[in-house]
Amino acid sequence: MFRIILFLILIALAALGATWVADQTGTIVMSWDIWRIEATVPAFVLGLGVLVVASVLLWSIVRGLWLAPKRLRRARRERRNARGREAVTRGLLAIGQGDAAAARSHAKVARRLVSRDPLTLLLHAQSAQLDGNADRAQRAFRTMAERADTRLLGLRGLFIEAQRADDRAAAVAIAEEALKVSPSSTWASQAALGYRCAAADWTGALAILDKSVASGLIDKALYRRQRGVLLTARALELEQSDRDASRNAVMEAVKFAPTLVPAVVLASRYLSEANQMRRAMRMIETAWLAQPHPDLADAYAHVTPGDSARERLARIETLAEKAPGHPEGAMAIARAAIDASEFARARAALEPLIAAPTQRVAMLMAEIEHNEHGDSGRARAWTLRAVRALHDPVWTADGYVSDHWRPVSPVTGRLDAFQWQTPLAALPSSRPALVEAGLPDQIAGEAPRVEALPPASPGAAAQDGVTPVVAVEPSPSVVEAEPSPSFRAQADSDRTGASDIPAVIPIVRAPDDPGVDEDQQSNEFAEENTPAARQAGGLRGLLSRRST
Repeated sequence: MFRIILFLILIALAALGATWVADQTGTIVMSWDIWRIEATVPAFVLGLGVLVVASVLLWSIVRGLWLAPKRLRRARRERRNARGREAVTRGLLAIGQGDAAAARSHAKVARRLVSRDPLTLLLHAQSAQLDGNADRAQRAFRTMAERADTRLLGLRGLFIEAQRADDRAAAVAIAEEALKVSPSSTWASQAALGYRCAAADWTGALAILDKSVASGLIDKALYRRQRGVLLTARALELEQSDRDASRNAVMEAVKFAPTLVPAVVLASRYLSEANQMRRAMRMIETAWLAQPHPDLADAYAHVTPGDSARERLARIETLAEKAPGHPEGAMAIARAAIDASEFARARAALEPLIAAPTQRVAMLMAEIEHNEHGDSGRARAWTLRAVRALHDPVWTADGYVSDHWRPVSPVTGRLDAFQWQTPLAALPSSRPALVEAGLPDQIAGEAPRVEALPPASPGAAAQDGVTPVVAVEPSPSVVEAEPSPSFRAQADSDRTGASDIPAVIPIVRAPDDPGVDEDQQSNEFAEENTPAARQAGGLRGLLSRRST
């Protein structure tokens, strides 16, 4: 709207100007040597305007002819670049679709048309990677690394190729070079940190981590956690060689990661040695509230050296009350109660977990049966239940299960990858169970016992035709290859009530058993060996058998 109004205003001004010029009187005379021009004012103004317009048109024609070759070259270059960009686009789409032949063809076209374009170099390198030509891919990435605008991209490509070739030294060198070029490069920082951790260079890893947080690559919370993990790894490494350095490292680690279980366990051990029991207990309680763990319970039980088993049980009960209802608390109480020979307390602690026991719960129940009553049958039944029971949480990282905590995943090299959780192998399976569900309970109720039937007189035995024998109840021998569980030695396990049961119970005859004549054959299906049965073969034998 504003432009329309402005256009109308300009037209009105031009009309007013033309009217004013037309109203002017007088004559303009131009004299040059013998030339003399006379014109009125309106005619002079009109002629001057026509001259200006003609000059502009002539200048435009001359300038266009002068710049025509340059414009033609530029148009040709633009068409070439457009075709090259189209080839690059189609090549990248072919790479995404996995069409190696089309990607290779488009890469050749793009390289012929726009050879210096960064995307052309990237297309050439990725098509070589799709073809599996490592040499051609490395040459392309090396060319990109020599250019200032694609240097970081070329280094990343060379890093990937070094990883594929399993050249760790070259990969580390390339990652560190990329980190020098761009300190804010996330992949270079993570790669350098991962390789430092894989080489157990915790000092170098800490330096890289500090640079990462200074560059803003990671936030403060992640930085504190990873620094605590690295310090814990260094403390565990120095535990046997330099205990002072290990103590300083783990105490700093607890400050950065107060819920990291291995750091808290090691720090509490050092505090216990320094007679700082209260500080160690507070540290363990903080970690226990975040995640109950059996190592924390064991460290809490032994925080004071020389305590009796009953004192450790009381301390564990206090710790378990801070996370009521958690299975780790119940199993920790049961463990301490078994050590203190408080088997009733151990049974009560495990009672809520018996309905769906895990392997640790089943083994604790087997230990209770073995140590309290010396009942090998029930102990073995619980051991069989442990074979098919659910798995307990373990240290797991990327599907890898470890019996102890590790700072780095051995699968991916990821820092702080191990978590205390149930492994994937514990997921329900569609396969049928190898051991029937009710079999261990049946075995537990049918522990091996030997009971003799009431003695009978010889006359009654002969009259009734009953042979008195020794009755042997079935013993749990379903899994013969299952090893017997090993339990902790009990200091007060001197019991005389449990009698030793022989491994093999012989079945013997009673004194009044007349026995069976082993020479006689009482099988009614056995073929009689009589002269009538022994007949001649052939037609004669056939006729004789048919006549009978």
